[in-house]
Amino acid sequence: MARNAEKAMTTLSRWRAAQLAESQKFKPRRPYLASNCRDLRRAEKWRMQVVREIAKKVAQIQNAGLGEYKIRDLNDEINKLLREKGHWETRIKELGGPDYSKVGPKMLDHEGKEVPGNKGYKYFGAAKDLPGVRELFESEVPQVPRKTRAEIMKDIDADYYGYRDDDDGILIPLETEVEKIAIGKKIEEYKLAKESGEIEPEKDDEENIYQVEREIDSENEGSSDEEEKEPQFIAHVPVPSQKEVEEALIRRKKQELLQKYASETLVQQSTEAKALLGVE
Repeated sequence: MARNAEKAMTTLSRWRAAQLAESQKFKPRRPYLASNCRDLRRAEKWRMQVVREIAKKVAQIQNAGLGEYKIRDLNDEINKLLREKGHWETRIKELGGPDYSKVGPKMLDHEGKEVPGNKGYKYFGAAKDLPGVRELFESEVPQVPRKTRAEIMKDIDADYYGYRDDDDGILIPLETEVEKIAIGKKIEEYKLAKESGEIEPEKDDEENIYQVEREIDSENEGSSDEEEKEPQFIAHVPVPSQKEVEEALIRRKKQELLQKYASETLVQQSTEAKALLGVE
């Protein structure tokens, strides 16, 4: 034992210890803010350092014999390191590196458990069994009862399908205005296309079977050719004249009055008299 103490006090041992202390003095420390780092490789290095510290502390907090205060302190430190890890991942993404929030492993995050209604703070290992925390996990959030199909259909009426959208008197005027604008645009496009020659002018090739030219009498053969020929129409069914229509109406009116006021005997006598006289 004394020999080891003597070895430690030798000049070489003291010089080596001084060299180690000197090298650790100039060893770079992790920046307090991730935004102060400008190098992508250093940012990834600091992130990996934080991940190793989280893994070490998560392994330590699994021991329930550490005591309540030590477990609470470890849990707070783990949550603080998790937030710092998120800052470094954001900084790495800003510097052009990979997005670890999407492609990185989630093992350390999944170790913790959040209290319902308190998003962000997680409890790891033995911290989930601490007094006051266990009761928070046992109280479940009440589930919203699901509606039955009959309850859902009870609220569905004609308004749900849009049958009464026009009753307010707002939609129809708006549609009419938009329709007029659309029709005007189509007419303008048609006119421009017709003027530019893209559309050939329509030709009325259909023959009008009802139109006939006015016959020229021999007396009017010497009339001027400048007079335009007016179209005439031929009726293919017999059309009664105005006088025949008036007589038919009077005859029908007489028949209605006879049926209304005259008796059957009088009507029969009148019919026989007309037959004898040859009057219709």
